[in-house]
Amino acid sequence: MRTVILSTIVSVSLLYGCSSNNSDNNQTKVPSSEGQGWVDSSYQYFGDTINKNGAIAADQLLSKLQGKDSLKVKLTGTVEAVCQKKGCWMKMALGNKESMRVSFKDYSFFVPKDCGGKTAIIEGVAYRDTTTIVDLKHYAEDAGKSKDEIAQITKPEINIGFEAHGVLIKK
Repeated sequence: MRTVILSTIVSVSLLYGCSSNNSDNNQTKVPSSEGQGWVDSSYQYFGDTINKNGAIAADQLLSKLQGKDSLKVKLTGTVEAVCQKKGCWMKMALGNKESMRVSFKDYSFFVPKDCGGKTAIIEGVAYRDTTTIVDLKHYAEDAGKSKDEIAQITKPEINIGFEAHGVLIKK
């Protein structure tokens, strides 16, 4: 009897969820890190569910980070590159031929390996960082660089890093 009741509740819930009609073009109500909100269903979600509200252009990050070591922020920009082994990091364009490496909080989610060139919205913490030679060589290997290109990495980089707890990628 309990199974029948549970099955009925699940069926009604699914039927109600699938039949709800939303007139707000490409919008679906889903939980976000800020509570219930309307988000664009033309995005794929990774990590914490976030929405696109309040995102600033990635090319504004450097000016917002001026004089600070880190900054909680939501950015929108273009994905330049993605780890080709499993999607465990990506690079986002910052403008002026600069980019930043985006890692994912607690290594708890990955993004599709084919999302390069797509628009993404990321939410988390931007920070000033030094990337070691060992890490740079590891990233170059993950990106599919040749042994010659990897061997040319001889000094660390001072750059901007980003740890995202949620990512939206335009479908």
